[in-house]
Amino acid sequence: SLNEIEKQALSERITVKKIKRKQYILQENDVCHFYSFVVSGLFKMYTTDKNDVEHNLQFAPENHWITDLGSLHGHKPSAMNIEAIEDSVIIQIEKSDMHYLLSTFPKFERNFRVIIENKFIELEARVLENISASAEEKYLSFQENYPQLFNRLPNTQIASYLGITPEFLSKVRNNISKK
Repeated sequence: SLNEIEKQALSERITVKKIKRKQYILQENDVCHFYSFVVSGLFKMYTTDKNDVEHNLQFAPENHWITDLGSLHGHKPSAMNIEAIEDSVIIQIEKSDMHYLLSTFPKFERNFRVIIENKFIELEARVLENISASAEEKYLSFQENYPQLFNRLPNTQIASYLGITPEFLSKVRNNISKK
């Protein structure tokens, strides 16, 4: 937990925002300037291909961070969109303010390092699963790893995250239910 000085430093550097469903906090070709923490609601990070097919990279429900680190740290246009799936409340902190907190207060640095490490571990597992698991295995893994999202997301969003079509997702679900 934070002491009073740390709480004060944090509160001086954050902005709380209410975000409506389907509202963007980052759009493709914009440069990302913020780390965003989801207080309530749900976001998706995705890109679209040349055929306008959406590819979900990440979901961020309550108590998760979401940002395009490549754009934020590289000061370059993002290839991603970050959009609210539900009405949401977020806390945003600018990169320079985050760096101040990380360099001034060791507790912030330790906590944020653990968050980044855990996200990296999650990303490694996702990449390995995408290149080696069947659609059924990916679906069961999603169901196991994200039970809080399972009933909040439409099948189209889950299919996009798994890299399959909604029609194929239906077949996978039918096969699982028959077992």
